[in-house]
Amino acid sequence: MARDRPGPDADRLLVARLSGIAQRHARWGNLTEDEAAAVVAELREVAHGRADLLAEIAGITLGSSESKGPEYRAQAEAIAELCRAAGADEPLSPAWIEEGRRRTEAARRPPFSGGVRP
Repeated sequence: MARDRPGPDADRLLVARLSGIAQRHARWGNLTEDEAAAVVAELREVAHGRADLLAEIAGITLGSSESKGPEYRAQAEAIAELCRAAGADEPLSPAWIEEGRRRTEAARRPPFSGGVRP
């Protein structure tokens, strides 16, 4: 059976895994120093030096949380802080924050229908 679309690439799978790790730990609120250190170590191990992907996660999470309530913003800040501590490439973050904003805005738009047919 032929595939119409290629499967997910390795970077997308790694971003999903890293996001899951950060979200799982950030949702429970304040971490102790030991807990935070363990999460940061796990993120570093899984990221394999991919500081660019950690910056992507931090930025998109922050950018997409801006239009949500304070509880979402607090969780986004916690996720971003974990990513920073794990070695996120800080100069890349502003572009990813903007991308998070753009994606949030795009998700609010109605789907393109292709126009009205006679």
